Amino acid sequence: MTGFVLGVAAALLLVWLRGRLAGFGAQASGDYAGGPALDIRAALNGPLLCEGVIYGPTGRARSRFVGEFQADWQGATCRMAEVFRYEGGAVDRRDWVLQLGNDGAISATAADVLGRGVGRQQGSAVVLRYRIRLPQDAGGHVLSVTDWMYATPGGGIVNRSQFRKWGVLVAELVATIRKAPAEAGA
Repeated sequence: MTGFVLGVAAALLLVWLRGRLAGFGAQASGDYAGGPALDIRAALNGPLLCEGVIYGPTGRARSRFVGEFQADWQGATCRMAEVFRYEGGAVDRRDWVLQLGNDGAISATAADVLGRGVGRQQGSAVVLRYRIRLPQDAGGHVLSVTDWMYATPGGGIVNRSQFRKWGVLVAELVATIRKAPAEAGA
């Protein structure tokens, strides 16, 4: 019996170590110091189009969405309004205020974010970590979010986010963000 318990403990330790040392959570902004530079003041500015998929904890696609963003920078401060339209007809809105420090540090607030999100822009990537409260119709749960954005060679962004409750992965989002196409006739 003792051998079984030790075996289970060792297996759990290995799973935990893999997540900490080799998984999504093991990334650090310094890992992306090279590559195409991602300046969020340029990449997240003006009208933007976002398209993505949300995966449940089993890895299956649960929802698809299109987002329209408007990001406006005044010095080191950005106000970004997001409108998400989901395939089922639901619409979500979020208004962010981002502060970019001279050293690449990022501070972020939004109405459904508890406290202040913190992150960093370095090289070809941006990371932002925050806690978000889901709407009551989605359970009102508070989730810990790790949000990575990676520069693409064509000037777009690939966004990958993980949502956790008590350290357990409950959802993952993968999306693209790019400049919105100009209006026809504009």
